[in-house]
Amino acid sequence: MTPTLAAARTTVQRGLWLTGLGLLGLAAVYVLAQGFTPLEVRQGAAQKIFYIHAPAAWAALMAFVLVGLSSIIYLWLKDPRVDLFAEASAEVGLVFSLVMLTTGPLWGKPIWGTWWTWDARLTFTLFLFFLFVGYRALRGAIAEPAERARFSAVVGILGMLLVPFVHISVYLFRTLHPQPVLLKPSAPSMPPEMVRTLLVSMVVFTVLYLGFVTTRYGLGLVAQTKEAARAD
Repeated sequence: MTPTLAAARTTVQRGLWLTGLGLLGLAAVYVLAQGFTPLEVRQGAAQKIFYIHAPAAWAALMAFVLVGLSSIIYLWLKDPRVDLFAEASAEVGLVFSLVMLTTGPLWGKPIWGTWWTWDARLTFTLFLFFLFVGYRALRGAIAEPAERARFSAVVGILGMLLVPFVHISVYLFRTLHPQPVLLKPSAPSMPPEMVRTLLVSMVVFTVLYLGFVTTRYGLGLVAQTKEAARAD
């Protein structure tokens, strides 16, 4: 075992530890939301999906922004490790997007009376999801590493540019989605107990993101190291 391979496997182990910590935190969020957070007056128990849906959206959008930023850095430095991080972050972002796009309709059906509507934010979010599905397909279609990284970086940057429109769409268009209840100029439009649960969940989803990305990045390093060893 070479030191480089050992370091890559250590990265995987760190990612798994972070992921385990995040999963424990997710269980704590469930207990906090169910037992220590009041019901919303009009929405009832369905509103508690918010404590998974909104943090999953936060993690997905954060992941896609980091794909774009690392893509810019890759085009500047041409460092394969940066491209590997971008690939890992894109895959993790797709996972969190699936959580977001699944929990949204589960919440929306009892509140809006429909599973899906072509609401501006929903449409932008779905388009962003498919853009990164395309990003993943592009990476699988190009064999030459430098060319694959370069073309993928362009798509990653375009995806990052779409992220702000997902956030501000509720201001630009008439939409079923409410305006932000936490990130707003005045005080949050939620009781302190709900804000606490939401913030705890956002921290937990951030830890999960770090765990997933670190694990995926480490697995990529292991694969690259073994491929380089075979080439020698």
